Amino acid sequence: MSSPATRPHHRIWPKRLPRELHVPETSLWVNLEVSAARFPNKAATVFFGQVLSYAELHAQALALAGWLQRTGVKKGDRVALFMQNCPQYLVAFYAVVRADAVVVPVNPMNRAEEFKHYITDPQTRAVICSADLAATVATANAALPAAQRVANVLVTRYADAMPAVDAIGTDPADEPPPAMRDWLRSDSPLPTDGGAVFSRWPDALAADAKPGPHTALPDDLVLLPYTSGTTGAPKGCMHTHRTLMPNAVAGRWMHAGPESTMLTVVPMFHITGLMYGVLASVYTGSTSALMPRWDRELAGRLISRYRTTHWVCIPTMVIDLFASPNYRSFDLSSLVSVSGGGAAMPQAVAQRLIDEFGITFAEGYGLTETAAPSHLNPPERAKLQCLGIPTFGVDSRVVDPQTLQELPPGEVGEIISRGPMLFTGYWGHPEATVAAFVSFEGERFFRTGDLGRMDEEGYFFLTDRLKRMINASGFKVWPAEVESMLFKHPAVQEACIIAARDAYRGETVKAVIVLRAEARGQVSAEEIMAWASENMAAYKAPKLVEFVDALPKSGAGKVMWRLLQDQEAARTVT
Repeated sequence: MSSPATRPHHRIWPKRLPRELHVPETSLWVNLEVSAARFPNKAATVFFGQVLSYAELHAQALALAGWLQRTGVKKGDRVALFMQNCPQYLVAFYAVVRADAVVVPVNPMNRAEEFKHYITDPQTRAVICSADLAATVATANAALPAAQRVANVLVTRYADAMPAVDAIGTDPADEPPPAMRDWLRSDSPLPTDGGAVFSRWPDALAADAKPGPHTALPDDLVLLPYTSGTTGAPKGCMHTHRTLMPNAVAGRWMHAGPESTMLTVVPMFHITGLMYGVLASVYTGSTSALMPRWDRELAGRLISRYRTTHWVCIPTMVIDLFASPNYRSFDLSSLVSVSGGGAAMPQAVAQRLIDEFGITFAEGYGLTETAAPSHLNPPERAKLQCLGIPTFGVDSRVVDPQTLQELPPGEVGEIISRGPMLFTGYWGHPEATVAAFVSFEGERFFRTGDLGRMDEEGYFFLTDRLKRMINASGFKVWPAEVESMLFKHPAVQEACIIAARDAYRGETVKAVIVLRAEARGQVSAEEIMAWASENMAAYKAPKLVEFVDALPKSGAGKVMWRLLQDQEAARTVT
């Protein structure tokens, strides 16, 4: 693509980095082939102490690609991956790619009724799932007309990639937490009434089927991740090898390379987890210490044991790690990069990370449509509570959502972006695809639907989602700003701001708060509101406070503010 005109952030662009990358014009499969050839004996993944080398990852992906083709998967067919983080996820992903098919990553928290959408909408041909979810797939599949069902389901136990139960010499740091142990090793008979042929993972690999020639081209569809947006059923975002490759090769931004070890805990079904844990890690030849679910004690042990250098996370994970009574015993000295997005990192928490561990949290920003990051903070010049600057080859602007006129630095508007990692459109939704893009200065820009501002140096700051705003007596309140302030209260562990109906103001600000353990029963709602009134403008300060034991979170770790908002609205109606 042509270089965007000089933008403010170019003046502070790291001298070590080019503004644009020369990206390989190959399929994603080639990335694994190259790393397996270069580092055959290097650990691609470590899973509760079990190592999977790059040579083994490559061999298993080839065998599984052959099995997929033998069972009827053809070029362009969709194959759903329905499991938590595990080595099998990487094997399955690259097997689908090697078979010239399309990966459909699905949130493993989905129930059968929800999963039906991921069969019918992309016209899924096969499913690869974990043993605990096989019944969900069977129930969803059996409820569909025969013509819409998947033909084959491959089932793996997480234990298929773990050491034997009686393995000698297992390091205590590699032991699954008690709450995970039974789940990881659980199994049950394969479903027989799910309308498909169910097979076992070890049997598929043992068949050692040889795949046909790999014929995928850079512009072929390879990934169909779904995004919920604000209304309607989830829509598939069409990504090709060419749109995924730029962020897969961009590891140099965070100083990543073959010597790096990643803590991979962000779910791989999510675009961020998939980009860093499946694509970027394999391209760079790094090692991933995999976590199937978040557990703060396990995270601390893995960072310490494997000398983790890079951790892409959700801010709530850092908050939770700090809440552990054992966090001071964890050795985080190996970390050179802690980064993430999905929600703004509270400044008080980021400052604590700096003060206690000397680590600057480098926030990033991106969407499923942008294949994860379109903006990142340079590690050597990160700003707290900031999305960062547009990355390699990306041009972003802040415009008035109605007129689409560019706004000057400091003013809040909608963020629009263009770059090499933009998706090609929404699967089966041409109207939504057209509406998602706008012509700006003669170029095609994606409308993110996010409100933000840009400072004089070209750093972007998120204000909120376009539709997430509280109007209190004409004053516009951006929830993320209030949440950030509340995190500075010493008793607040987590907070979510929603709108509540108010007879006088129309809407007022309500805070749903999780208190720190030592503050529960000791701090009142009135004290929180009084503190807020002292520390922020009157119209922003919460007029209502509700204490809860935990905030609802998505499978990707994001606080589900919309669920809390809907619950509040229903409460008002009744």
